[in-house]
Amino acid sequence: MSEDVTDGAIDELREYAERHRETLYLLLRGLSADTRRHWLRSDLWDHYVDFLAERGEAPADGPLTRFVAAAEEAVVDAPWLGFSVRPGVGFRYYLRINAETLHIDGLDVSEFLAYKERMVLAQPELPWQLEFDIAPFNREFPRLEEARSIGRGVEFLNRRLSSQLFQESGRRAKSLLDFLRVHAYRGQQLMLGEQIRDVAALRTALRRAERALAHQSPDTPWSTLAPLLAPLGFEPGWGRDAARALETLRLLSDILEAPDPAVLERFLARVPMIFNLLILSPHGYFGQANVLGRPDTGGQVVYILDQVRALEREMRARIEAQGLDIEPNIVVVTRLIPEADGTTCNEPLEPIAGTRASRILRVPFRNPEGDVVPHWISRFEVWPYLERFAGEVQQAVTMELDGRPDLIVGNYSDGNLVASMLASRMGVTQCNIAHALEKTKYLFSDLYWRENDAEYHFATQYTADLIAMNAADFIVTSTYQEIAGTDDSIGQYESYESFTLPSLYRVVRGIDIFDPKFNIVSPGADADVYFPYTDQARRLTGLHDELRELVFGAPGAQARGCFEDAGRPLLFTMARLDRIKNIAGLVEWYAASERLRGQANLLVIAGHIDPGASDDREEQAQIEHMHALFDRYGLDGQVRWLGMRLDKMLAGELYRFIADLRGAFVQPALFEAFGLTVIEAMSSGLPTFATRYGGPLEIIVDGVSGFHIDPNHGEAASDIMAGFIERCAARPGYWEQIAQASLDRVASRYTWSLYAERMMTLSRIYGFWKFVTNFERAETRRYLEMFYGLQWRPMAAAVAERPQG
Repeated sequence: MSEDVTDGAIDELREYAERHRETLYLLLRGLSADTRRHWLRSDLWDHYVDFLAERGEAPADGPLTRFVAAAEEAVVDAPWLGFSVRPGVGFRYYLRINAETLHIDGLDVSEFLAYKERMVLAQPELPWQLEFDIAPFNREFPRLEEARSIGRGVEFLNRRLSSQLFQESGRRAKSLLDFLRVHAYRGQQLMLGEQIRDVAALRTALRRAERALAHQSPDTPWSTLAPLLAPLGFEPGWGRDAARALETLRLLSDILEAPDPAVLERFLARVPMIFNLLILSPHGYFGQANVLGRPDTGGQVVYILDQVRALEREMRARIEAQGLDIEPNIVVVTRLIPEADGTTCNEPLEPIAGTRASRILRVPFRNPEGDVVPHWISRFEVWPYLERFAGEVQQAVTMELDGRPDLIVGNYSDGNLVASMLASRMGVTQCNIAHALEKTKYLFSDLYWRENDAEYHFATQYTADLIAMNAADFIVTSTYQEIAGTDDSIGQYESYESFTLPSLYRVVRGIDIFDPKFNIVSPGADADVYFPYTDQARRLTGLHDELRELVFGAPGAQARGCFEDAGRPLLFTMARLDRIKNIAGLVEWYAASERLRGQANLLVIAGHIDPGASDDREEQAQIEHMHALFDRYGLDGQVRWLGMRLDKMLAGELYRFIADLRGAFVQPALFEAFGLTVIEAMSSGLPTFATRYGGPLEIIVDGVSGFHIDPNHGEAASDIMAGFIERCAARPGYWEQIAQASLDRVASRYTWSLYAERMMTLSRIYGFWKFVTNFERAETRRYLEMFYGLQWRPMAAAVAERPQG
């Protein structure tokens, strides 16, 4: 936050303290007297409301109310209280107030973090603390200023840098020329040949080429045009026919005349520079069948496989449009698991269904002795294996692609760290996709990392995140809030701006959410699988008997519960059975709501029925909790729980089958980074209730294309669902109204074709600016390498020394 705004807010609070000393004193005294030493936003607000109620008052607009409402957290270090204040998205400042004298001082981030460290370590004096601060390396780098621009980095870069293309005595224009001359594929020069040696020669060649093409029929193929254009210095890659080639040439001519960001983006989107794509996703069971629902295996696998199919189509379309006969290569690298448990995860190479040439390449983890690790390993335990894995991946990918990739995409914390290693070694543009950052999912996981280290190794993971985030050339997120949160909730990436791992190191500036490397590119659902229930011609009616048995059948080894009244509306949920997905929470909401239980049945597909069938401790605990809920509330006649995994085609038709029954989908997660099941349900036309914490907050327009629910207020969530069922019964056509709005919402914003188009454009634009500017950020890279070697590597090695979970 700018210093003038920060100073103004602190001055306003000081003025309030002068005029209302007693009120502020009593409020702070109450906070200090409480046994809690750490207060979060909701706790502070509740305390403030109770404090005013005791005085016969209610919150009213004013300096104190605004301060408390914006206070993100407070730490009591008597007689001082340190506050982190977040007035809105992207802005934060720190201060401290003496509870006795009411003296108010501004703090810097390091001083505030020290308050938290003293609280956790119970030490009045702290030893010297290592600090991670990336800010000094980014002083000269362009940065967004407005919160509304966060996540639109490429638009900002194009506006900011395109105007500089021909400054500095034409140096940048020469860089553009050099950029167009570096493109080649397997010995075939593309775009520009050696004849064009400077910008003046390029301008002249462009004029001559335009005149030559003006006399050609628009559909004249490149093979006919090549003899005319090759002597001028134009190699293949400009277009498949005269019309396309002329358009591309004119775009370049316009850029040379007067750089325009929109024209630059259109031109770069046509440059043939992405032929070989490497996608990394090491952990979990990465396969195409019989893997979903296994530990650490869910939406990320679906996302990547659908992503690959869409990207291959987009890459092929662009390559063909530019007149090239080149087959795009996409390789997804994951871990080879010899003990594959009935999956294909022990196959070194596996073609990806629905593609022409894309495949999964599996490389094993090895122990320090070099032996292949045969069994599945939790995502929290993979860290000791990644450095050696990266080296073997580099060799395997170089052989598989007969060269290096043109773009590397990392997924999740482990894949992004490996992507950082490979991109640095191979000199390739790097894109990161987090899917979910654990830091916001586990409250206080940074402050109390030592207490959780034996099981989760959060410190190792968060260090890997810091390195990978700052090493990446660009970062793709599914939603705005994934980066920056909302006015009253912190974003996943924002949580890495500043934090502390007490006794290990503190992060003064870990990531800048105003960095133009962030871009929002929302995925979709597989349109061949998840399509509207109204599309009868494509419906898989042959599965309906099987689905009817699944939904309305008797209890069994993989099913608990059977609906006593099968005619009731059906609420449906499907997810992994872990704490964050909150499936047991939904069951408990339903069980406790007489209103909802009196109107609807609940179908749950999650995990296993037998805890002995799971190898995951968290899932085992959730299974036992589910059984306890069934027993305590007598749910066997109203809730049906299926402990099985459905293949995609069956799952897709199940959404539509439930839509035929005029049911609804519920996604009750405590937090959901994006929400692929939400997109799948909406793509099928199934009205959806989804958590307001995470991606669904942006996907759904509340009350129009679905409904937001708060997983922390189950009673209210149950009432929202019950209210919907009541309105459907009272208002003919209401269910269809919500269903159609769901379909319209997804079609306009959440499709894989839109995703692939944007990803391919981003990769070209960032590759271009990396080439013509100092996007390498050499100083940053050296700093990260040092932090990797001195901090992360010993932490990862220590993970291997502890008993494996």
